[in-house]
Amino acid sequence: MSIVSKALPLVLLTSVLTGCAGLQKTDWPKCAAVGGVTGAALGSIQNSTFAGWGVLVGGGVAAAYCWVHGDGDEDGDGVPDSRDKCPHTPHGTPVDATGCPFPAPAPPPVAEPAPLPKQEVIVIRDVHFEFDSARLTGPDKGELDKVATKLRTEAPSTQLTVTGHTDSVGKPAYNQKLSQRRAHSVVDYLVSVGIPRASFVSVSGAGETQPVADNKTADGRAQNRRVEIRLDR
Repeated sequence: MSIVSKALPLVLLTSVLTGCAGLQKTDWPKCAAVGGVTGAALGSIQNSTFAGWGVLVGGGVAAAYCWVHGDGDEDGDGVPDSRDKCPHTPHGTPVDATGCPFPAPAPPPVAEPAPLPKQEVIVIRDVHFEFDSARLTGPDKGELDKVATKLRTEAPSTQLTVTGHTDSVGKPAYNQKLSQRRAHSVVDYLVSVGIPRASFVSVSGAGETQPVADNKTADGRAQNRRVEIRLDR
């Protein structure tokens, strides 16, 4: 037998085993198939009798070598163990090229609420009281309930100043007293629905002295009849 015929089987078998070493363990059937074909070729070099044995021997050796030396994927994430930096990733978890889970997306930034102004004035114009009286009507109380909802979030850390105002109909001295009674009436109701009385640092009446509209018109006079609540935070 020539040197070539003796060396060729060794060269072919070495090539097959080297190729299997680059595969994963799960690829051992491929290695066995290639090894079997190569084994048959090697056996046929000797004679036809050895071709059958070459299939068995070549396939078995190649499969075993692939299983022992092949690169596994223990956690089944598609990244060979030799490159897997996170070898125990839970099944089904998307991973990057290193076998590690993709980082969770950062939560969207939470917008901080705009700071409240240090001072705010709530103007109550829908409270009309009974005619020539400081007594609240049913609709008046409904409007003040809305104001109370806001004030509950402010008190007791906020100081409240309440000032009553009238239009110019009537004598100034009378309007002064009427505006003061109405301011106190508003405060008493707000206290009755849960606003701490200690939050009210001042309750007074300004009468007709601080108009915000023209007293010569009905609409202007309606705007001037009001109660203002100033919030000092």
